[in-house]
Amino acid sequence: MEIKNEVLNRKAQKPIIFDLFFKQTNKPKALVIFCHGYKGFKDWGPWDLVAQHFKNNDLFFVKFNFSHNGGTVKQPIDFPDLDAFAENNYSKELQDLDDLINYLLSQNNDYLSEIDINNITLIGHSRGGGIATIKASEDSRITNLITWASVCAFGKRTSTTGDLKQWKIDGVKYVLNGRTKQQMPHNYQFYLDYKANKERLNIEKCCKKIKIPHLIIHAIDDPSVKFEEAKNLHKWNPNSKLFKLENSNHVFDGKHPWEEKNLPKALEAVTKQSLMFIT
Repeated sequence: MEIKNEVLNRKAQKPIIFDLFFKQTNKPKALVIFCHGYKGFKDWGPWDLVAQHFKNNDLFFVKFNFSHNGGTVKQPIDFPDLDAFAENNYSKELQDLDDLINYLLSQNNDYLSEIDINNITLIGHSRGGGIATIKASEDSRITNLITWASVCAFGKRTSTTGDLKQWKIDGVKYVLNGRTKQQMPHNYQFYLDYKANKERLNIEKCCKKIKIPHLIIHAIDDPSVKFEEAKNLHKWNPNSKLFKLENSNHVFDGKHPWEEKNLPKALEAVTKQSLMFIT
């Protein structure tokens, strides 16, 4: 089954849009939850093809949009709601992930019988890798962690000394989306949330706490998140497994839109390594 654009409504919070990929067998399967990265969304590029690979290997795969990623229920692709994007922060993303897990493991989920509640893997790409790492370090329900091209620190990405003062004065700063050509707004609350939750959002500290199996996948030539960050994650958790990818980029040679029937070779290798690690 492939169930697209399910809606998790929450009281006084924006809804979460998510997709389910699984074979309906009435037998419990390992649950895999995928967290997209910065300026990302669940329907980006070849993510559907990735989901199908997990489904075909008899896993219950879930991908979702963070509630403030800029998408909407009616338009989950790209960024029609820049006001929501401006109000996003790491704490909201962690809350989104927790609420989604709680729902998937609850009696409200019509497909609970298809899920092995004792076998839960988080996969996070880029910034989503940082979110997945923090969540795995603080939630005993998570049994495996896989990061794809993950960041190793949020602090240096939250502010730069040169523009912090101006950001506070203006109340907002903008980052160009090279693909959509939108100026993506970040309200100053993003920095305030990071400062208020700095200890919780310390990926190094979280990584050192992780005792569950941990796979780190990163392209050596990643131009967006340098391979050095993967080496840091591996150093902080020496029991982790580091898979180095040759001749690839930050999105493992994917792009949006993806119009091919097959995964790019690099992303196919990433998916294969992840499946081997889980199964």
